[in-house]
Amino acid sequence: MKSFKNLKVWEKSHTLVLAIYNVTANFPKEEMYNLTSQIRRAAVSIPGNIAEGCGRGGDGEMKRFLQISMGSASELEYFLQLSYELKYLSETDYAALSEGVIEIKKMLAPFIHKLTIEKYQRIEA
Repeated sequence: MKSFKNLKVWEKSHTLVLAIYNVTANFPKEEMYNLTSQIRRAAVSIPGNIAEGCGRGGDGEMKRFLQISMGSASELEYFLQLSYELKYLSETDYAALSEGVIEIKKMLAPFIHKLTIEKYQRIEA
């Protein structure tokens, strides 16, 4: 597998992590060990699992770690909605971050699908 740093989905998810850290720095201090921590962990999990999948030995492992990234992206999507409804995020920040998460999910889905198809094509051959 090529370096995770060359994957567009990793680049976008890493950029999203930086943005998440920036906006959550303004969350209420009482949320530091609750929602702030959960949002940051979910965000970091996306590029982290992409990187780990690239370091594993094969497409099956890569697919598994991409699926974990997808789950983390869905979790983050919810945490962003909750943060917005709690008025911790402005409408502008919420829209931009949510759009970023959705874009990443749209990039992960075909990547996972491609690895699934390739696996079945190898089995049939």
